Amino acid sequence: MNKTFLTLIALLAFFVFAKAQNNSVKGFIVDLSSNAKLHNATVSVLNAKDSTLYRFTRAAQNGSFNFENIKKGDFILLVTYPEYADFVNKFSIDSVNSSIDFNAIDMKTKAKLLNEVIIKGQAAAIKIKGDTTEFNAAAYKIQPNDRVEDLLKKFPGVTVDAQGKITAQGKTVEKVLVDGEEFFGDDPTLVTKNLRADMVDKVQLFEKSSDQSAFTGVDDGEKKQTLNIVLKEDKKQGYFGKVDVGYGTDDFYQVQAMINKFKNKEKIAAYFTSSNTGKTGLGWDDAGKYGSSGTMEMNDDGMIFIGGGDDLDDGGRYWGEGIPRANNGGIHYENKWNGDKQSINTNYKAGGLNVKINKNTINQRNLPNAIFNTNSNEDTDNDTFRQKIDATYNIKIDTTSTLKVVIDATLKDTESNVTNNSIGRRGDNTLLNMSDRNTTNNGKQQLFNLSALYTKKLRKAGRNYTVNLSQNYNKLNSEGYLKSLNKFFDENENEKLAERQDINQLKDNDITTNKLAANITYNEPISKFFSLLTNYGLTYTANNADRVTYDASSPGVYDRFNEEFSNNFEADQLINQLGAIFSYKKGKKVVTFGTKTSFINFDQTEVYTNNKFKRNFVNWLPQASYQYKFSAQKSFNITYNGSNTQPSVTQLQPVRTNDDPLNIVEGNEKLKPAFNSRISARYNTYKVISNQSFYISGNFNFTNDQIVSNNTTDASGKTTYKFVNLDHHTPFNFYGYTGYSRKLGFLGDINSGIDLNANGSKSYNYVNGQLNVTNSISYRPSINFSKYNDNNQVYFSFGPTYTSQQASLQQQNNNKGWGYSGYLDFNIKLPKKITISSNSEYTYQPSTATFDNELERLVINASLTKAFFKEDKLKLMLSANDILKQNVGFRRSASTNSIIQTTYNNISRYFLFSLIWDFNKMGGAPKTN
Repeated sequence: MNKTFLTLIALLAFFVFAKAQNNSVKGFIVDLSSNAKLHNATVSVLNAKDSTLYRFTRAAQNGSFNFENIKKGDFILLVTYPEYADFVNKFSIDSVNSSIDFNAIDMKTKAKLLNEVIIKGQAAAIKIKGDTTEFNAAAYKIQPNDRVEDLLKKFPGVTVDAQGKITAQGKTVEKVLVDGEEFFGDDPTLVTKNLRADMVDKVQLFEKSSDQSAFTGVDDGEKKQTLNIVLKEDKKQGYFGKVDVGYGTDDFYQVQAMINKFKNKEKIAAYFTSSNTGKTGLGWDDAGKYGSSGTMEMNDDGMIFIGGGDDLDDGGRYWGEGIPRANNGGIHYENKWNGDKQSINTNYKAGGLNVKINKNTINQRNLPNAIFNTNSNEDTDNDTFRQKIDATYNIKIDTTSTLKVVIDATLKDTESNVTNNSIGRRGDNTLLNMSDRNTTNNGKQQLFNLSALYTKKLRKAGRNYTVNLSQNYNKLNSEGYLKSLNKFFDENENEKLAERQDINQLKDNDITTNKLAANITYNEPISKFFSLLTNYGLTYTANNADRVTYDASSPGVYDRFNEEFSNNFEADQLINQLGAIFSYKKGKKVVTFGTKTSFINFDQTEVYTNNKFKRNFVNWLPQASYQYKFSAQKSFNITYNGSNTQPSVTQLQPVRTNDDPLNIVEGNEKLKPAFNSRISARYNTYKVISNQSFYISGNFNFTNDQIVSNNTTDASGKTTYKFVNLDHHTPFNFYGYTGYSRKLGFLGDINSGIDLNANGSKSYNYVNGQLNVTNSISYRPSINFSKYNDNNQVYFSFGPTYTSQQASLQQQNNNKGWGYSGYLDFNIKLPKKITISSNSEYTYQPSTATFDNELERLVINASLTKAFFKEDKLKLMLSANDILKQNVGFRRSASTNSIIQTTYNNISRYFLFSLIWDFNKMGGAPKTN
């Protein structure tokens, strides 16, 4: 492995392993009133500064306890025993080889158990309230101008990676709220990276249910790990913000600015980002919201989505590939009034994104008696500008009813230019085909969504109903050009001139989707523990997809209508859905079971040919779950979900396109639905005081009558895809994760963890009439260590990865081997307000029978920061990105009878000099609305 990476590991060892001190603390636990020795009493040593656990043990049979090798510092001794009041005493270790003997600790009985450990004169760090874990921010020491992200890193069981992704108690945090409300939508980093840590009163961790589930009390399985940032009352008056401006080598730059003004329950915020360093200013959720589908597909409920239809409409998004240049900004406003009975939360965002990608793809296609290898290079230039406005209005009509209205609208303009050159060769390396293709596209998209949820509680406890109405409108207009030259060669590498394809066409697409939906739920408590939730839903969707292709009659003149590749589909769909879900709740157990059934009528007409296609079908969605909560931090859950997968319109009657003449799709009207079964299970336990967690989860999915591809590849390398139902075989896939972490007091309060990820699949397809079986499996064990204190922060993880991808056709050509990956992040504070920070990521994949090249990458980023003035309000930073210049993206995958390797360009080495200014003026007595 890379010597630099080994050096980084050695540096980590320097931070982790400190010289132990031979200091001891001892005593014995007794009830002098009865002269009883309280064996198994819990004896804990807490850090005095924040009440976090340093060491703990249990009293021996004679009531004695003894701690060896205690480090120097201020501590609190805490002794607990059932039916006795807690014993609390402060002590200090200030020299080497010192010993403290508490002798007999006389415990006093207490009539009622304490629910919380209360240390007089000091705030408790953590409280458990039902299913919510609450962290008291005052119990954790922060630095001037720390952000919420820095505070979260200090909480036990919470980790934050370099990209801002938060994991709490083994689960990814999907939502971050401020005082219970969304802040700039669903982008967590706009909260954690911008709000100041000194404004926080407490942080609440819980699983947020959907609006409907929260109201009805019936678990619908829609839960998201959520953090709620509760602000101090005296920090809800005033303003604060941050400006970060940087410029560096090779004209790299970044500008980030955010300002916030709070006044009681009114919050106003604005931000702006501009950079070409990869900081696009968009969270992961925004990328999904702004993307559009390009095919006609049905989901589990039978809903049809019609998108762009081909690669011409796939531009303008950033998935971590290529070089992005982004300019983004937004404004946020929220307020509550009328005794909090009414509230509004609104956002406006606008942004432009340019992405340039250079990509190389090697595709090995395994056939029964041959191997075809394709090497393609693709250059992409995408431009996107979008605007989005959204608003949420809540009103509590009376004590039994509420209304929530959500509205959003988006305008999106895209431009894309994609050039692709590929060369296909036979297994003996003779030339098979060549393709040169260029596609350009200009598109305009309009999206509008409106929903209203009314909830009503009836007189009987637990009896309630909801009414939900919604509309979704999506209109896309695009125009682009396709220019393609495709050549085919015989075994002697002579071109087959009769098969040459020279394409020069104009594509004009107009696609509109309008969906109206209504859903009513009614919840009836049958008994104290048993309830029934029923629902009826009605959905109508109208789709129109008019795709027109024109051939060029002369250079630059496209006036010849191409009937073969033009189509105009009008589709109407009506869905009636009925559902019944039973719920049983008693004690620590929750059981749900039931089903939803959708009756779907689909009617489609191709206007140009007047061909009609009708289909009526039924989708079943059975579900069942069992949950047992041993305690607030320990639970077990297992769920089952089943659903039909109806054949998509593309599979039944495909829209003909010639964007890739080497891959052609045919329809099959005889397809029948497939049935999917998904089983998932989860067990987690977390001990707050010892910061010990164990988490294991997994899912197993299998499909009956799966719809698979039946591929026929001819001697020229052209593949025709047709879909069929798979008989006598059951494809499956699985995923599993387990993790264990705890604090290692004997190594100076190092947090350590062990993780194991595993996933695999078995899939089928037909290749030239023969059944091909593709087996994929991957294992990734890893270890991690971390330590956070006032001056140093270190996080390290490393582990091997075993990957196997093999097709039954040409089994000797597989993708198997052991790889490695690691991550190191540290922050060191030096005198004179100087800070050194660095993060590095190492990845290695070996050569295989299919790919003879090794893939290795070590990306190191570092920064040197000097702070000025009181509270470090001004900072100068020199940062270096990809110091070793190894940031090249790569991935390997298996799909049907193909094994694929892709490499692409990423942002490489640059140096950036930045000026960072934090400002705030908070405080003042809050006013009551």
